[in-house]
Parts: sequence; structure tokens; C-alpha cells
Amino acid sequence: MNEENNSIVENTKIALFKGKKIRKILFQNEWWFSVIDVIEALTDSDRPSVYWTAMKARVKDESEFQLSTICRQLKLLAEDGKMRETDCADTEGIFRIIQSIPSPKAEPFKCWLAKVGYERVQEIENPELATKRTKTLYKLKGYPEDWIEKRMRGIAIREELTDEWQKRGAKEQKDYEILTAEISKATFGITPSEYKKAKGLKRENLRDHMDDFELIFNMLGERATTEIHRTEDSKGVPKLKADAKAGGDIAGGARKKLEERLGRSIVTKKNFMKNPEGKKKLK
Repeated sequence: MNEENNSIVENTKIALFKGKKIRKILFQNEWWFSVIDVIEALTDSDRPSVYWTAMKARVKDESEFQLSTICRQLKLLAEDGKMRETDCADTEGIFRIIQSIPSPKAEPFKCWLAKVGYERVQEIENPELATKRTKTLYKLKGYPEDWIEKRMRGIAIREELTDEWQKRGAKEQKDYEILTAEISKATFGITPSEYKKAKGLKRENLRDHMDDFELIFNMLGERATTEIHRTEDSKGVPKLKADAKAGGDIAGGARKKLEERLGRSIVTKKNFMKNPEGKKKLK
């Protein structure tokens, strides 16, 4: 998967219900949950997709109601590390689906689901809560305060950029992937997927494993691109792509000057959370 290739990927999360992973995604300011994951959590089925198919057929036969009408296919991170279209339902839809699943876990799951939905409402009303939760998660993972501040600023800059892309003509996931790759190639000389491979990452978030300089130049490339879009009132993917390269070139030029002065490459295969220097910082 390309690193943070669009705002949807940025808002994709994994929640836990009694040790079971429930993939969820923020869509139109609401949490949408993977139906397959919910079924697996409630039934312990080793073939949840088969269970889902049979369940849709049974409900249709019994009531002529089609469960598929309350679902939407959204792209979630699959086991193979790729974003794949998955049947998802919002909180109300999941409640309807739960009604058709005979399981002693149904009631606890309803409470869990209501809590997750309520937390999102709180975050919409007060965005600072979402920021605080994210900071807390990074602290629990062992990241130092100064790194967390840069990472949080990078997230804000990324969201600002993807908002501009959406308003200016980038509609498909592929558009976001192309634009992100343009900035990365111009800034670092490699695409996000190549960068992840170099660091030995698979499903992990690339930016969560960047050091200070990598985060800073990444932010510079994206922030410069946003400003170019606004200044030139760019429209359409071809122009956005040209701007992305221009913004990345600005960051890339600054990176090369620093590398000349330091006598070493900023682009590193080191993994911030795994290499000895990173571990030393976390103590």
C-alpha cells in the first residue's frame, strides 16, 4: 500500500472488541465498520465471508429485506497489506446486522459500538479530543515528546493537502496515490512503497518510522504543494501532479543542501522505532 496515499487511508483504523480486530473507516464524518470483521467477532466463524453470504440470503428469504442495501463498499487494509473494497456499514447498519446474528456477544458488542460512535461525535464537536487521543497512543508506543509534536503537525499538514486535492479534482484513490508518489519522488528520490521496502516495513505506517529530518522534509514538500495549489488556483489532476512535483522539488533541494553540508544521506533505511539510535532516544 502506498503510504498515506489519501485522506481515507489516513482515517482508517483498527479497533478491538474482546481481542478481535474490527477494521473501521471514517467516511462522511461517520465510522463505518467491516461487516466481515463484526461477523467474525460475534460468531468466531473461520469463514466469515461465507457466513455473510448465507446470512444475506436468509434475511432476504425471511423478510425480503436485503442487508446489502445498508452496506457500502469501502477500501480497507487487507491481510496482504493492500487496500481492498470491503462491505462496510455505519453504526445504525451494524445494529441492524447484529439483529440477524444469534450470538451471546451481541449485547456487549452493541455497547461497544455505541461507545465508539459516541467518541466520534465528541471528536467532531471538539477536534482537540482526537488530537489528544492520538498523542496518547504515540506515548503508549514509546515515542518521545518532540517526535510526537512533529508527527502531529505532519498529520495536520497532510489533511490540509488532501482537502485541497479533493476540492481541486482528485476524486479516485489512484489520484491520491499518484500525487503522493510525485511529492515523495521529488523530495526523497523514491516512492512511498519503495521507502517502506527500504525500511523493511510491510503493513506499518511509514511516517511512524521516520526520524526528525525525514518528517521535516516530508512536511515541507506537502506544505509547499498545498501553497502552490492555492496560489495558482490549480484544477485537475494533471496540474495537481505538476504542483506536487514542484513542491517536492523544493523540499528535495533543501534536503540535498543539508546532505552536502552533513556529508551523509537524510534518506535512511533505518527504522526509527527499531534501530539502535531510535531505541536510545526512547529511553
